[in-house]
Amino acid sequence: MGTLFSFSPFIAFALQMRAISAEVTLFSGAAIALVLVLHELSSGRSVKVLEAGAVVLLGALGLYVTLMPSAYSIRGVRLAVDAGLLAIVLTSIAIRLPFTLQYAREQVSPEIAALPSFLAVNTIIAWAWAAAFAVMVLTDLVMLYRPQVSLWIGIALSIAAFAGAVWFTRWYPARVRARAIAARIKVGA
Repeated sequence: MGTLFSFSPFIAFALQMRAISAEVTLFSGAAIALVLVLHELSSGRSVKVLEAGAVVLLGALGLYVTLMPSAYSIRGVRLAVDAGLLAIVLTSIAIRLPFTLQYAREQVSPEIAALPSFLAVNTIIAWAWAAAFAVMVLTDLVMLYRPQVSLWIGIALSIAAFAGAVWFTRWYPARVRARAIAARIKVGA
């Protein structure tokens, strides 16, 4: 499965959060993440950092909101989810296993995956995702502490940040490949 598909628990959360209770929304996201983890295991692939993190994050928040129902507003739950997602991405970078690396390794040969530049490219892509999630967290903070700001501004900024990370994830590896090919052609000429 691809990186974007692994965001489906969070996308489901975002789409449901206004229509369904926070508990149901969080637990349904955790259930989707668990299905992804079980699919990876049954297919003989490794469990992905993002998917396992989603099970823990969404499940724990669902449990907390269930036990402490007045503790969070919808905006507060969204902030907690986005901050948790940012923490997952930053942790993956800190342990030198950028969350994109596991997906990228499944799409290339072992020789390519072993190159130091492969880890570097994935680290840069993970940082782009971290920047997008940081924008989302800052947007959530504004929406939480400045409720007079239109909800649509927050939604637009979050969508733009996510779309920017998606675009960068597709663009950057192609740019690196093009540069490498150009360098080989220049050397061979």
